[in-house]
Amino acid sequence: MSKAFVKESEDLEDEIAPEGGDEARAAKNYISPGGYRRLRDEFSALWEVERPKLVETIAWAASNGDRSENGDYIYGKRRLREVDRRIRYLSKRIESAEVVDNAGQDHDRVFFGATVTYTDRSGSARTVTIVGIDEAEPARGRISWISPVAKALLKARAGDLVPVRTPAGVDEIEVIEVRYEAIE
Repeated sequence: MSKAFVKESEDLEDEIAPEGGDEARAAKNYISPGGYRRLRDEFSALWEVERPKLVETIAWAASNGDRSENGDYIYGKRRLREVDRRIRYLSKRIESAEVVDNAGQDHDRVFFGATVTYTDRSGSARTVTIVGIDEAEPARGRISWISPVAKALLKARAGDLVPVRTPAGVDEIEVIEVRYEAIE
């Protein structure tokens, strides 16, 4: 067995690890229409544009002869493995997706897709939108529906005080406003 084969196998073990934690794999894959569209767009770009270009580059590099010192070939193969891994991940996420569109709904309770304004004990207000696992961007105020804050907020109404488990202990937050708007 060549050293290159063994090295590649070691690289593959690192790449097999799934993205996201165990909770992300076990939970239902609720997603907004905008998030679903972004997943499909990324999948299409990888499958229809980037992957064919990589395959073409790798084939050209392989035809140049000695592959052991051919940077285009070596790095092309590595990038192709990364792209294929991402394509597999996206196809599984798209296949298991359950699109939930609550935009424009008139719910008085917090459900998936809600934009919620709340205050914590210190009185500081924060606005978050409850989105799918693949759409979460905490810096932009988009939190996953399986996050501790979102779980605490689910089914709450404006004016409710809800307990939230944090690493520092249990905290209490007050729901100020619940609204539903399109998530892009």
